[in-house]
Amino acid sequence: MELKIPEKEIEFRASVGDDGNVVLKRKDKILRGSRSRASGGAFELRVRKDLEEKGWIVDKWSNNVKLGLPVEGCGLPAGEIVPCRRVFKRFGVGKGVMSIGTGFPDFVAFQRRGDLFKVIGMEVKMNGKLSREEKLKCAWLLDEGIFSEVLVASKVKVKNRIRVVYEDFLEIKKRMRD
Repeated sequence: MELKIPEKEIEFRASVGDDGNVVLKRKDKILRGSRSRASGGAFELRVRKDLEEKGWIVDKWSNNVKLGLPVEGCGLPAGEIVPCRRVFKRFGVGKGVMSIGTGFPDFVAFQRRGDLFKVIGMEVKMNGKLSREEKLKCAWLLDEGIFSEVLVASKVKVKNRIRVVYEDFLEIKKRMRD
């Protein structure tokens, strides 16, 4: 007796890329991407709620860091803070703004310390790993004194419960290669 397994038909969806060319995307990859984006957004909300419970005032950071060429005598590139760009839907139902808060880092948090405020940046990553460009941006934000510290929030499962773990960027910076 021969066992026949029906082959799964791979379906593609055609879309238009930024350069105007037609791009074919696999539907299973589209579904994986939408699930990943949804779980990332849910984790951002969990981090925000956790910080607010700890007494922080949290807001979405709507700026980004634009890095330039490296400055002589300093290992970091020159940079500036620019408003983050909005992502628009080009085609389909409901044309308009798709995402607004795409700044780096994800959140800015304030906490009153006597007469002063402590201001930190918070980047949320499910796996806790920053890209090389994100590490350079964090280092620039700290060197310019925009934030007193930058924390990276990651997710850890302990006994089937999700916990938020915060790591200071200075610890990550020590492990960076020059």
